[in-house]
Amino acid sequence: MTPFHNATLLITGGTGSFGHTVLKHFLNTDIGEIRIFSRDEKKQDDMRHELQVSHPEAASKVKFYIGDVRNPQSVHDAMPGVDFIFHAAALKQVPSCEFFPMEAVHTNVEGTNNVLHAAIEAGVRRVVCLSTDKAAYPINAMGTSKAMMEHVVQANARVAAERGGTVICCTRYGNVMCSRGSVIPLFIDQIKAGNPITITNPEMTRFLMNLDEAVELVKFAFEHASPGDLFIQKADASTIGILAAAVQKLFGDTGIRTIGTRHGEKLYETLMTKEERLRSEDMGDYYRVSADNRDLNYDKYFISGHVATEADEAYTSHNTKLLDVEGTVKKILTADYVREALQVAKQ
Repeated sequence: MTPFHNATLLITGGTGSFGHTVLKHFLNTDIGEIRIFSRDEKKQDDMRHELQVSHPEAASKVKFYIGDVRNPQSVHDAMPGVDFIFHAAALKQVPSCEFFPMEAVHTNVEGTNNVLHAAIEAGVRRVVCLSTDKAAYPINAMGTSKAMMEHVVQANARVAAERGGTVICCTRYGNVMCSRGSVIPLFIDQIKAGNPITITNPEMTRFLMNLDEAVELVKFAFEHASPGDLFIQKADASTIGILAAAVQKLFGDTGIRTIGTRHGEKLYETLMTKEERLRSEDMGDYYRVSADNRDLNYDKYFISGHVATEADEAYTSHNTKLLDVEGTVKKILTADYVREALQVAKQ
C-alpha cells in the first residue's frame, strides 16, 4: 500500500510534460483518482484519447477539469475531495516572460496563491509546488516571479501549519531535459533539417535532469516535508557546448553556430543560495532547506544575536559535477524523447 492509496491527486498544468510523466508513474498504482487541471481543452482531449488507447483499463481514474489558476473560482471548483496537489501550472519561458512580465506574475504568483488558498480551505492534505533554479538569485522576470512564488508558498505554509491543516512545501530543480520548450528537442529538430545547432554560449552551464527524476523529487517531498520546506535534488551539469556535442554524437554532426545569450539568461544556474545552504540538510540524493520560522519580533535578535547569514558558497551548475561528452550522452539517453527520436532516425 502506497501513501497515495485510494487518494485523489490534482495536477495543475497537468497536460504538460510533467503531468504526462506523473501519469506514467501513478496510473497503474493504487491511487484512486487523478485530476488534470489546465486551460487547454485540445491538450486535454489529446491526453484523454491517448489514455483510452494505451491504458483502457486505468483511463477512468483520470478526470479532466478545464480552468485557469488565475481564476480562483475554477480552482475552487476542482478542489472538493482532493487529498494531494502537484502544482505545476506556470509560465516558464524566459524570453516570453521578459516581454510580458505581468503575465508571469498573474500565473506564477497570483495563480499559486489561488491554488494554496483553495487547498487550505478544502482541507487538502499535502501540496507540492514546483519551482526552478532560476528563482535563486533571479535576474529575469520568470525567475523573479518564481522567487515570489516560493515566498507565497512559505507564507501560506506558515498559515496552514498554524491552523494544523494542509502541509505545503516546494521543490526546486534545474533544466528538465526534453520538457516543452527545452533545448534538446530544438537541437534534434535542427539536425533533422540539416541545419547547424544554434547555441547561446558554449561555456554556459546548466543542470541536467530527466522527467522521471523530477517526479521522484516531488514524491520524496510529499513523503518527507514539513511545512514550508524546500527540496532540491543533487544534479549533474553540462556546458551548452558539451551538450550540443553530445546530441550531435547521437544524431549527426551538422555544425554549431553561436548566436549569443537570449533575454534574461544567466551564465550558470543556482539551485541553492549561500543563505539557504546555511540551513540545509543533506538527505542523500536531496537537500532539504527548512523554512525560516522567525516571526516579526526582530527586537530579540538585537539582544540574543544572530550572526551567521550565509554559507561559503552556493550550489550551482558551475560547482556541481560537470559531465564530459560521454557522460552527457549517457545522461540524455535517460530521456524517453531522445530514445524515441533515435529509433525514428534509424528507421
